[in-house]
Amino acid sequence: MEAGNQTAISKFTLLGLSDDMDLQPLLFGLFLYVYLMCVIGNLLIILAIISDSHLHNPMYFFLSNLSFTDICFSSTTIPKMLVNIQTKSKVITYEGCLTQMYFFMIFAGLDNLLLTVMAYDRFVAICHPLHYTVIMNPRLCGLLLLLSWLICLTYSLLQSLMVLRVSFCKETEIPHFFCELTQILKLACSDTLVNHIVLYFVTGLLGVIPLTGILFSYSRIISSIMGIPSTGGKYKAFSTCGSHLSVVSLFYGAGLGVYLTSGTAHPSRKGSIASVMYTVVTPMLNPFIYSLRNRDMNGSLSRLFSRGVYSQ
Repeated sequence: MEAGNQTAISKFTLLGLSDDMDLQPLLFGLFLYVYLMCVIGNLLIILAIISDSHLHNPMYFFLSNLSFTDICFSSTTIPKMLVNIQTKSKVITYEGCLTQMYFFMIFAGLDNLLLTVMAYDRFVAICHPLHYTVIMNPRLCGLLLLLSWLICLTYSLLQSLMVLRVSFCKETEIPHFFCELTQILKLACSDTLVNHIVLYFVTGLLGVIPLTGILFSYSRIISSIMGIPSTGGKYKAFSTCGSHLSVVSLFYGAGLGVYLTSGTAHPSRKGSIASVMYTVVTPMLNPFIYSLRNRDMNGSLSRLFSRGVYSQ
C-alpha cells in the first residue's frame, strides 16, 4: 500500500459485539453481571485458601494464583467494553489499545502456564504420592510461578515493542470488543511478516509445549488410576484432578475456537463472539467448577461465610 495512505493514528475504534442500539443495555447488564460474578467468585476462592491452613499446599497455592490471574484477565477487557457501551463511544486511544493488548497477553499466557503447572502437581500427587512433599516443595512452587511470570512478561513486552514499529492506515476499525494482536496487525499498512513469524512461533511454543505437558501428565495419571484395585480408590484419586481437567478442557476448547475464527482472511465479529467464551465465561466458571467439585474448598468456603455471618 502506498505511503500516502498511511497516517500517524491516535486512536482505534472497537466495533464490539453488535451495532444494534437496542441490544446495548442487554449487553451491558449481561457483561456487568458476568464480570462481577467472576471477580467475586475468584476473590472468594483466594480468601478461602488464605484463611484456611488446611489449604496451604501446592495445589491450592497454584489455584489461588489462577484465580488472581482470572480476575486480571477479565479486567483487561470487560471494564473498557462496559465504559464504551455506557458512554456510547467505541473509541480507544492508541496507547490504551497497546496497554490492553500487553496485559491481555500476559494474563492469557499465565492462565495457560498455570494450568500446565497444576497438571504437573496432580501428576506428582497421584503418580508419586510418597515423594509429593519433597518434590513439590515451597521453593519449587515459587520458582515455577516466577518462571511463568517471566515468560509471559517477556513475550508480551516483545510483541508490544514490535507493534510500535508498525504503520497503520486510516482504516482503524477493530471488529472486536478489545484490542487483540492479530486483529491489530490486519490493519497495518507496513510489512508485518516479522510480527507474524514471532506471533505464530512463540504462540505455537506456548500452546503446544504446555498442552503436550498436560496430556502427558494425564496419560500417566490415568494409567496410575487404572492400576488402583478398589473402585473407591480410583474415584478418590480421580476426584483430586477432576476439577482441573474440567477447567483445562474449557480453556483449551474455547482457545481453539478463537484460534480457528481469528485465522480467517477477512475479520468479522465471529472471532469476537468466540472470544467471549475464552475471555469472559471461562474465568467466571472456574471458581464454580473448583468449589462444586472439591469437598475441601466447599468446607473452607462454608467456614469463611460462617465467620462473616457471626462477625456481624
